[in-house]
Amino acid sequence: MTMHRFPLASPALALAFAAAFTGAAHAQSLVELFDAARATDSTYQSAKAQYDANLAKADQAKAYILPTVGASAGLTRSMVDGSNPSLDSHYTTQTATLSASQPLYRPANRISYQQGLKLVDVAQAQLAAAEQDLVVRVAQSYFDVLGAGDSLAFVRAQKTAVAEQLASAKRNFEVGTATITDTREAQAQFDLVRAQEIAAENDLLVKKLALDTLVSKVNAQPTPLALPVVLPSVQAADISTWVQQAESLQPNVVQAVVALDVARLETQKAKAGNLPTLDLTAGYNVNRYPNGTTSLPNNSRNNGASVGLSLNIPLFAGFSIQNRIRETLSLEDKAQADLDAARRAVTQATRAAFYGVLSGVGQVSALEAAEASSQIALDANKLGYQVGVRINIDVLNSQSQLFQTKRDLAQARYNVLLGGLKLRQASGSLKPDDLQAVNALLVR
Repeated sequence: MTMHRFPLASPALALAFAAAFTGAAHAQSLVELFDAARATDSTYQSAKAQYDANLAKADQAKAYILPTVGASAGLTRSMVDGSNPSLDSHYTTQTATLSASQPLYRPANRISYQQGLKLVDVAQAQLAAAEQDLVVRVAQSYFDVLGAGDSLAFVRAQKTAVAEQLASAKRNFEVGTATITDTREAQAQFDLVRAQEIAAENDLLVKKLALDTLVSKVNAQPTPLALPVVLPSVQAADISTWVQQAESLQPNVVQAVVALDVARLETQKAKAGNLPTLDLTAGYNVNRYPNGTTSLPNNSRNNGASVGLSLNIPLFAGFSIQNRIRETLSLEDKAQADLDAARRAVTQATRAAFYGVLSGVGQVSALEAAEASSQIALDANKLGYQVGVRINIDVLNSQSQLFQTKRDLAQARYNVLLGGLKLRQASGSLKPDDLQAVNALLVR
């Protein structure tokens, strides 16, 4: 695996960055904050509850192939009144029945059982998708806070540099070596940077509130990247490898594959409507007469047991079975089209994520070179200003360009790290353990 190394930041910038993250002694790593989010995030907890419900629903499918047993009891009070011969009798009948039935040949029940088992695959794919989404959401919020902190640190460093340039312009004006224009230009730049500082402070506050809400913590402190920053390269440089993973592992594709399997089973079940069914039945019945009947003495009891086979042969159901088969065949075609659409979508998303990571790595390298060039340009403009071949606005513009490049470079690094996670999400291979690689890049 190739690594990309980036130079250390200046001491002043490091101090400004530390100031932006007060309480760094209690900073949490990306893995720690992900664990906190997984335990409390309502979206993930909802998906986990749905997963448990789907597993329970899949277990219900066993009922289609298992026997059914039932018991019933009854109490009847009878009155008999006759005139020839004269008869006047009242008696009570107590009954208890135990019945059981075991499907022997029911193709539709067997297919329903197979469909129920498919719910397990759907539940696992849905939970995997929710977990991958949580990984990306936590990483996104984590890097948003770090990026906002970087922006604030760079703005404050720029404000310090502009303040020094403003003071220099005032001194030169007082001694007559510069015009009032230099002072006004520096003042205008200082006011602009101050406005940018206020906006950066607010942005950092908003991003931290979002992270706190996601991980259910108060004042969560993300651990910054260790310096020099070392970014891992893409493990599989061949895009076809990622696309192949996506077409087999991506949760949306997995769900579409299962949906097609269920649709095909539904067609088989519809065709089974033309087939006979055979059940094994058994029963045991007890009738008790505490005070007898007109023909039985008191405390009489009758017991009966039965075992048999129940055969049902469908002959005609008003063309409902034929129309049901036509419906399921159309739904099968729909499921196939949905699967094709899902595969095309994840293929496109995977390709976009892959090229996004490669572009991000290239941007980091280019911005690294731009940072070095901007620093050289700033030093040259400062020297030219001192000897009179450059004016104050040249120095101010060079400072602005340097700190803008630093902000872009810091954000590009976060984009590469987040892009790597999104690439794995697009291909369906993202797991919480993948955060360990990012965690290793943080300050220890």
